Amino acid sequence: MRIFHLSAECYPIAKVGGLADVVGALPKYQNLAGLQAAVVMPFYNRKFVHENIFDVVFQGTTLLGTRRIYFEILKEQTNKLGFELYLIKIPGLLDRENVYSYPDEREQFLAFQICFLDWINWSGQTPDLVHCHDHHSGLVPFLMYHSNLYRRLAHIPTIFTIHNGQYHGAFGWDNLHYLPEIDFYKTGLLDWNGGINPLASAVKCCWRFTTVSPSYLHELSISSNGLEYLFYVERDKGIGIINGIDTDVWNPETDPMLPAHFTAATVAKGKQKNKEILCERFNLSPDKPLIAFIGRLVTEKGSDQLPAAIERSIKEHGDKVNFLVLGAGDNATEMSLNLLKQLYPQNCNVFIGYDESLAHLIYAGADFLLMPSRVEPCGLNQMYAMRYGTMPIVRSTGGLKDTVIDFGDEGGYGIRFEHVAADDICVSVTRAVILYKDTRKMQTLRKRMMALDFSWDRSAKEYMNLYESLIPKI
Repeated sequence: MRIFHLSAECYPIAKVGGLADVVGALPKYQNLAGLQAAVVMPFYNRKFVHENIFDVVFQGTTLLGTRRIYFEILKEQTNKLGFELYLIKIPGLLDRENVYSYPDEREQFLAFQICFLDWINWSGQTPDLVHCHDHHSGLVPFLMYHSNLYRRLAHIPTIFTIHNGQYHGAFGWDNLHYLPEIDFYKTGLLDWNGGINPLASAVKCCWRFTTVSPSYLHELSISSNGLEYLFYVERDKGIGIINGIDTDVWNPETDPMLPAHFTAATVAKGKQKNKEILCERFNLSPDKPLIAFIGRLVTEKGSDQLPAAIERSIKEHGDKVNFLVLGAGDNATEMSLNLLKQLYPQNCNVFIGYDESLAHLIYAGADFLLMPSRVEPCGLNQMYAMRYGTMPIVRSTGGLKDTVIDFGDEGGYGIRFEHVAADDICVSVTRAVILYKDTRKMQTLRKRMMALDFSWDRSAKEYMNLYESLIPKI
């Protein structure tokens, strides 16, 4: 079974969020299970492409509106990531360093999709299935089924995975000329709210769509930035599959980024050693419960509530709790957190930015990981944390609700709260501080968390079952 995954991101080539982690792991585990899964993504002028050898396997030109563009398909020689990796390079358009935020981003991703289809069409390839990820590849199903140029591909099933339904990639009808020849009687499949909406089009045109957790599938019909009715109407077409994590990369027993390795049997000693090194770096005491936040400082992550919740918790618990924040984003939130660092240097520290090695150390050394998200389609951080014996403190939403059971419930191992509010966060912090004092119970819950299976083996099998249900229809 030959599968192409289309994505704007893939770890370790280019990562902005969880999309990269998924696309960098799922194909590898699918290949281990017997599929032939490959990743196709834009070319980025980054470290990975300079450190590895690529072959040019296809060259061509295509039209982007009235502009003829030259493109190349580059293939990484050794399949070192566990799957075939193809990069689409367009001089002056897809050869830049950053993934997003260019003024011609719309043209970038339109060209990416058109060049992919031209390549597989003119090279005579016939994959068994095309798996598109987020709106950056959302027009591929429409073009495969409703463009005369790609009639040869019209029988191939497409699956569309929504990693974040808040971002649609929408643009005006005045840009329709960028698309290749299409059936104008089918333009309603592109439309939503008076414009061309790639995410909406993908949901309408793909054979099945998936979300990255069952709860998020339900939540999209309640909150999806204007597509609520579409998801309600198309609900029977959707399926929620929890993301996995790459347990080779995220393994406290072998993680090269950790100063002290550990297993579930040695979690107490191992975490304490990592905690001591972490706390020494940030001038915090390793004898107090350490509550961490890792992620973007944006509204959807609930980070706007962090400053108030942290300050109130420090005041309520005196010198009995520490906080460490790793992230960047909203300027006001960054300034507030840095102020707390100055006001409470013995209880709070902040690293503005992102550092992969530091993130691994925090997962290994912290006692609790705080995730007060407003929107969390799946969430990977809570799974990383549990893999390293760090208890997640999460809002009950999306994938957080599907993966974390409150320790007060039968079989539970985490802390959950209902509202994105400083009050709810502070109550949860109090529960964490009290639990931390019960050393025996903490160790039991840590071992329970570390025994959970959040590997891609499970998730990859669910995707394979979905693929197999579609391919016989050809």
